[in-house]
Amino acid sequence: MKKLILLLLIITFSVSACEAQKYKKSINNPERELFGKSLNRKSVKYKESPSVARAKKKQAANEKKLDKEYEAYVKDQRKRAMKIQSPEVQTRMKNNRKESEAKYKEKKKKNRQTTKKNAKKYR
Repeated sequence: MKKLILLLLIITFSVSACEAQKYKKSINNPERELFGKSLNRKSVKYKESPSVARAKKKQAANEKKLDKEYEAYVKDQRKRAMKIQSPEVQTRMKNNRKESEAKYKEKKKKNRQTTKKNAKKYR
C-alpha cells in the first residue's frame, strides 16, 4: 500500500513538473538574459554605388523639370482658352471660377469643423 501511494506521488509530481516546463518561455538570446538587451543591435547601412546615386539624382531632376513644364503648359492653355472667348463669356468664366472657389473654401471649412467635432467626440 505504501509503495502504491509513493508511486502515485512520484507520478503526479513528475507530471506537474513537466507541465511547468512545457509553458515556460524559452529565451532565444542568452545575451538578453545577461545584459537586458541584445548586443547585436547595429543596423548595417548599405551605400549605393556612385553610378546608381547619380542616375537616381538625374531621374529626380528630370521628373522635376517635366512637372515644371507641364504646369507651364497648363497655365498657357488656360490663358489661351480664356483669350479666345468673347468678352461676355470671359466675365462669365471669371464669375464661375470665383463662385466655385468660394464654394470649395466653404466646403473645406465645413469639413474641417466637422472633423474637429468628431475628433473631440471620440477622444
